[in-house]
Amino acid sequence: MQNNVLGVLKEHENKLLTIWSQILLESGADDGAVEEEESKEFASFFLTALAKSDEKYENSQEFEKVQDLIVGISSSRGKRGFSPRENGQYLISFKEAAFRILAELITDPQALYDANLKLSAILDNMMIMTFEAFMKGREDVISRQVDEISEISTPVITVWDGIVALPIIGTLDSSRTQTVMESLLQQIVDTGSSIAILDISGVPAVDSLVAQHLIKTVSATRLMGAECIISGIRPEIAQTVVHLGIDLTGITTKASLASALQTAFEMLQLTVVKKRKIVE
Repeated sequence: MQNNVLGVLKEHENKLLTIWSQILLESGADDGAVEEEESKEFASFFLTALAKSDEKYENSQEFEKVQDLIVGISSSRGKRGFSPRENGQYLISFKEAAFRILAELITDPQALYDANLKLSAILDNMMIMTFEAFMKGREDVISRQVDEISEISTPVITVWDGIVALPIIGTLDSSRTQTVMESLLQQIVDTGSSIAILDISGVPAVDSLVAQHLIKTVSATRLMGAECIISGIRPEIAQTVVHLGIDLTGITTKASLASALQTAFEMLQLTVVKKRKIVE
């Protein structure tokens, strides 16, 4: 009887969709045209699976398609910016709409309770899957944004023939140091540069760990046959380095990028002069 009662919901699909859409709209979990198409597809697949499945319900082959669909919808909603609450509200609203219709169809309290209990078990299991898919979708977005930010925050630029510069913004950690090294070394190879400038003006603070990362980067640069200059040594950074007893002996350091560039010119025996404008 349970299976037949739940299967009857398919005959009331349009009514269920109308109630569901209204609940979604009131809850603020609606996304317009995109939401409507997704809801129609899910309702059709889910109610068809209820009508065709035996007592196994969510373990049946029909429900595998529904599960794949709801996972895709949840992941898509996560990428569109929905919050976990709004994503959970999607299936909660569907359950509420189905409960309203079952209440009209079943007059026996015990039978109604059993039908609602079974429907809740099916949808609650799917809700867990949606949260997992939602988190996976958001993690993918965050991971992509981290990669993009990492690329933006570690731009290696050619400032002169034979001179490259890498302005570092933010804190250096182990993974980011590896990215910095790879970008810098690859640019040295591509441009054939002999001098690299690491500008740390955008680094908020330097501790022993950050200093060790800088020293490793300098060492890797020298192994490539290039000399490295660290610029952007502010007074507070200089005091911190001295206080921590960090040994930067043998590493050329400058207070500003302009000063580092001038030093690089001297190392390459280049002289930059200002051209006077000839007045006729």
